[in-house]
Amino acid sequence: MIIDYIPVYWYTASVERKDKKLTNIKNNELQSLRRKHIMNTTFDLGNGLKVIDLTKPLDPKTESRRCHLIRYNTGGPIPDFHTAMDLTSHLGTHCECPYHHDDNWPSVAELPLTTFMGRAIYVDFKETLPHRKHISAADLDKATEGWVKEGDILIIDSSYKIDPFTPDTNTDKDQRLLVNGETAQWCVDHKIKCVGFGDGVSIENCNEDVKPFHDICMAENIVFLEVLKNLDKLSQDTFFMSYSPLPIYGLDSCPIRAYAIEGLAEFTR
Repeated sequence: MIIDYIPVYWYTASVERKDKKLTNIKNNELQSLRRKHIMNTTFDLGNGLKVIDLTKPLDPKTESRRCHLIRYNTGGPIPDFHTAMDLTSHLGTHCECPYHHDDNWPSVAELPLTTFMGRAIYVDFKETLPHRKHISAADLDKATEGWVKEGDILIIDSSYKIDPFTPDTNTDKDQRLLVNGETAQWCVDHKIKCVGFGDGVSIENCNEDVKPFHDICMAENIVFLEVLKNLDKLSQDTFFMSYSPLPIYGLDSCPIRAYAIEGLAEFTR
């Protein structure tokens, strides 16, 4: 990825220096060069290891949630560009921490780094459960078949996918599986440290479901991952995963770069 990206950046920068008007490259071609690295989501690391990007790329022009960038030059003729970011903490692929639901629970910076990495297990219910069904403890017991361990990250998904946090939420188009207090209690009982959601599971249903799911999990410092992408690129159901947020005190949640690494023996079944 680095080898592929650096020449693109260098080429773009050199063209800008030689011709500020960019007369030889159309704007859409230039954007294509700059964003080439975003198109790939799976990378071979060698030695049997593969990394899968599970993050939604963000474009301030199209995001429905707060996402504003202000670029400014602090260096005059040097130049020295900085970017002020005006973002919601729940933007794109993000990690929700206990402070999201209670002032007395830990914010992002108050949780140990190990909260944000570890062995992940991927449970894709596909269409084995009826649409709009609450995921029960029995459903999770059957799906995990006893291979869940203390401290695991649980990623759940189904085939009933829609983009989350859009006007389609809780309409007839929204057939996703649901979570509730029973789902949360299973996570607590099995000492899960993080629950992540693909586009086939809703965490946006009614307050009678959303509040107990959050409160039961977050009271035990279980964090959430929302808007995970590219889960269909996974070839294994157990893998190493990382999703580190910025350690800012007083921050309830944070956009993250989530990724999986397959092939690490100590993070398999």
